[in-house]
Amino acid sequence: MEIQLIRSHPFPLKQPPISSHPHQRTTTVKVHGVSGTPQKLIQSGTVVAIFPKDAAAAINDGGYKLLDIRPEWEREKARVSGSMHVPLFVQDMDNSPITLLKKWVHFGYIGLWTGQYFTEMNPNFVDQVEKMVPDKSTKVLVACGEGLRSMMATSRLYKNGYTNLGWLAGGFNRAVEGDFSEVEGPEKLQYATIGGASYFFLKLLFLLQAVGKNE
Repeated sequence: MEIQLIRSHPFPLKQPPISSHPHQRTTTVKVHGVSGTPQKLIQSGTVVAIFPKDAAAAINDGGYKLLDIRPEWEREKARVSGSMHVPLFVQDMDNSPITLLKKWVHFGYIGLWTGQYFTEMNPNFVDQVEKMVPDKSTKVLVACGEGLRSMMATSRLYKNGYTNLGWLAGGFNRAVEGDFSEVEGPEKLQYATIGGASYFFLKLLFLLQAVGKNE
């Protein structure tokens, strides 16, 4: 599924837009797994799509506050300095027999490869955001790893009265060196969602690339 984005940015872009209009750009973003209201909010411009290369301008010049909604274990690897954090999903701590079975299946099919825990929706997500950002007219740029969870989060915040929302299109995974001036943590932002066995394959790939360059 694809979303075509046509946006006019009130803040300076890092790169000049390719368009006959000086501040307008058309971009297509592929989105899988999310449909309905979240997509409509972005397509209509009610929620503004902002790419990682334009995020610094949106924050510094456009007045947006960055809200990181990734789970804690992703944020520990890499995070933008000064960003707010309220997870949309939290680790499911239920140990009932049914949930334990689900966790085992999740680990076998997903967790072992990605390093992601079995999660549930944070029931206090909106309340926690409201404590951090009580003024619902505040510009809030919502971000996650790939853009799917943040799309869901913007929909929830919009339904609860927030009127100036931005969505980090493609998530931190699409960020490159320099998109965000200050990043904390042992990993790069674009690799923070990678864990489990896939993390070791990624490290092996980097090692092979380094060896190839030296040769």
